[in-house]
Order: sequence, then C-alpha cells, then structure tokens
Amino acid sequence: MKKKQIEDFTTEDNWRMFRIMAEFVEGFEEMSKVTPAVSIFGAAREKAGNKYYKIAEQIGAKLAKKGFSVITGGGPGIMEAGSKGAFEAKGRSVGLNIELPHEQKPNPYLTQTMQFRYFFARKVMFVKYATAFIIMPGGFGTIDELFESITLIQTKKINEFPVVLVGREYWQGLLDWLKKEMAGCGYIERSDLDLFLLADTAEEAVAHVLKYCRVNKIKLSGKK
Repeated sequence: MKKKQIEDFTTEDNWRMFRIMAEFVEGFEEMSKVTPAVSIFGAAREKAGNKYYKIAEQIGAKLAKKGFSVITGGGPGIMEAGSKGAFEAKGRSVGLNIELPHEQKPNPYLTQTMQFRYFFARKVMFVKYATAFIIMPGGFGTIDELFESITLIQTKKINEFPVVLVGREYWQGLLDWLKKEMAGCGYIERSDLDLFLLADTAEEAVAHVLKYCRVNKIKLSGKK
C-alpha cells in the first residue's frame, strides 16, 4: 500500500469514529424519550393487505393503545404496517431508517424518525430501548435481529425480555431445525429454545408483552 493510501485510510477512519459517536449520542438522546417501547421487525417486501401486514398493523395499534411506543425500521412492508397501526391509534411511531444502496424511504406513518448510516448503531437503539421484540416473517435482516437478540439474552449481555415470533407456519421449520440440529448436536442448550415465544395472532403477541410487563411491574399509560 502506498504512503498516500495509508494516510487517507487513517484519516478516513479517524473521522468515521466521530460520525459513529454522533449516531450514538443522537440516538441515546432521542430514544430515551420513547420508553416503554416495543420493536417490530419483518419483511420489507410484504404487501399492504396481506396476512402478516394486517397482523403487524393490529399489533402496532394494540401496543399503542396500551401506552407503548412502536419502533420499526421505518421502511415499507411489515415496518410500515406496525407504524401505521400505532399512528392511526394516536400512538408514537418511531422509525429507525438506514441508508442502503437502494434507498429505503421512510414510510408515511412515523411520528418520529432517525436516520442511520451504521447498522450496528441502529441495532443498539432497537435493543436498548425495547421492552420486547415482535418478530414477524421476514428475510435476512429479520433473522439477523432475531438471533442478535437471542444471543444477547443467552450470554446475559442484556436482561431477558420477550422475543415473540409471529406466524407458527412460517417459523416452524426453523424451530424444528434448531431443536433437531443445533440443540441435538449440543451447540445450544435445549432450554435456550425457551428464549423466544410463539404467537399466531395480534392478541397473542401483545398478551406475551403485557404479561412480561405485569410480572416486572412496568407501568403503562394506556388503556387497560
């Protein structure tokens, strides 16, 4: 590597550090105002009106009515559905948008939005300020958030909170594989499979979250 290339690389990394710090500082300042909150994840490609879009919309509305802020990735699909449910229920709908090669535009149902360049800074905000995760059917990004949260809970880097998988028919194949292969080979404990919960309806998903709040005496400002 030439000397100029090395200098450019070093200078660029130094400035990148400040940009990363700025994302964390702004995130901590803004997100500290939204608790209690629930993060909803799912496919950006889910179409409006489809089954899981409708369920995510119902979940967003039910959570908002109970006094939760709803946090999503701020984009289309399931993210839009969760945001829409909260927005139309007169709740707080927070979008943590991310810069992507194919630009992700914030959906129109956000009462608060933040823009992130770095996935890891954005992930911290999803976890740090969430009372629970609702994981709808989705792709690589959704699976990433699922296993990120489970790993943090398993290794006790964060306190255990509800991680609710919605849609048994979608998740069952993965759950069977985890039980047979991962737990069967001894790579995880069978008790680790209890780190997430299952639901098929919006009512079931929200009930898991409310039960956790009652047990842990988390106060909510919404309707009973």
